[in-house]
Amino acid sequence: MKRVTLFAGHYGSGKTNIAVNYALKLRESHERVLIADLDIVNPYFRTKDSLEELTKAGIRLISSEYANSNVDLPALPTEMYAITDDTGAMAVVDIGGDDRGAYALGRYQPGILEENDYDMLFVCNMYRPLTTTPEDTIEVMREIEGACGIGFTGIVNNSNLGDATTPEDILASLPYIESIAGQTGLPVRFTSVRADLAPALEDKIDNLFPMTLQKKYY
Repeated sequence: MKRVTLFAGHYGSGKTNIAVNYALKLRESHERVLIADLDIVNPYFRTKDSLEELTKAGIRLISSEYANSNVDLPALPTEMYAITDDTGAMAVVDIGGDDRGAYALGRYQPGILEENDYDMLFVCNMYRPLTTTPEDTIEVMREIEGACGIGFTGIVNNSNLGDATTPEDILASLPYIESIAGQTGLPVRFTSVRADLAPALEDKIDNLFPMTLQKKYY
């Protein structure tokens, strides 16, 4: 397990849900955990939506002061440098969607590469319109890598159809994920599923990661 875990992917891939759940999981075994929301594109879901839950768990949240507002400004606080400077904490980073969102990571890239204690995980969702094939998905991966200057080290399968997802939908995504892994040479770190679906899949999929879906507050 690396000190810094970065989650990136296509818009709507579900990386924010994964980042929040991953931080909560880390907190079970680590005293200090922080989660940083680098998404300056003001997407539908924000890490700050889970502020109460994260605070209760003792997890430090770093995000733009404009998160969850009607203001869409590309502004990030200086405390975001805790990602690289606070080496005593496990850091989880939610990166903006596609290459546009990944540009924000560029300013922290030198420190991340210098420490060299990170995982850069690509979140895949086969059921999103622009990532339905391995080839299209890999193209998105390469665009993100080019934008932020950091190569991916692993893949997360987050293929789902929201509340309509069934265990069969998850199983149907496995050939897609295996193809991406085969073409890129990257390992599949885990497959994330809604917690209530996990019992039906735990004997069928390795490295299953049950998670609670983040709520959206208006």
